[in-house]
Amino acid sequence: MPRRYWYIIIIYIATQLSGILGAPLLLALGLSQSDAIAVWSIISFTIATVWMLILLKPEFAENSAHAGTGKIILWTILGFFLALFAQNIAGLIESNLFGVAPESENTELLMDIARQSPIFILLPVVFAPITEEIIFRKIIFGSIYKRTNFLVALVISSLAFAAFHFDFTHLLIYFAAGAVFAFLYVKTKSIITPIATHMVLNTVVVVAQYFITEEDLENYRQQLETILIGGIF
Repeated sequence: MPRRYWYIIIIYIATQLSGILGAPLLLALGLSQSDAIAVWSIISFTIATVWMLILLKPEFAENSAHAGTGKIILWTILGFFLALFAQNIAGLIESNLFGVAPESENTELLMDIARQSPIFILLPVVFAPITEEIIFRKIIFGSIYKRTNFLVALVISSLAFAAFHFDFTHLLIYFAAGAVFAFLYVKTKSIITPIATHMVLNTVVVVAQYFITEEDLENYRQQLETILIGGIF
């Protein structure tokens, strides 16, 4: 694995852990807890994202030229619906086979911070998709794929992606999204495609959390389950 990949992994881990020191520092300066978390997250992830992109600049240029803008846009749109479908299937499996509640504590926690400090929305909508796709798809999936095969690389990288969200009751949902992102990466040969798809997916989730009630979501899940069961059986 290239040395710059190790630098990127170190940057990502350091950024994730930096809040242990950074947030308390901002609290000491008088910010509220939510503002301290939000501001530090944006500062640290801005630095990390810029640093990662600089390290990968030659590869990004090569990927864009190889895939083509039209192909990236097309598969970003198709990938969004594919990821949405895969996550809904995973959610139905979790609910019906394992009795897992549809609510995600991880998502609710992030949205609570975002409601109190709107700037935090930039983290799931912009910075998380870029950094996570670089780490889990380009570096982890890509490195394993070169040495084994698509299925092995997909399973390992998607499990790592799911586990790193620390929402183990919804491991299957995160795994499903990771699998779709890996497919898009291979299909278009450009990391830009899963990054863009991830951004669109997270944006829809954030908007839904703001404007759609739990009752609406439950009605949607019931309708989807009826359609799927009717279509399968």
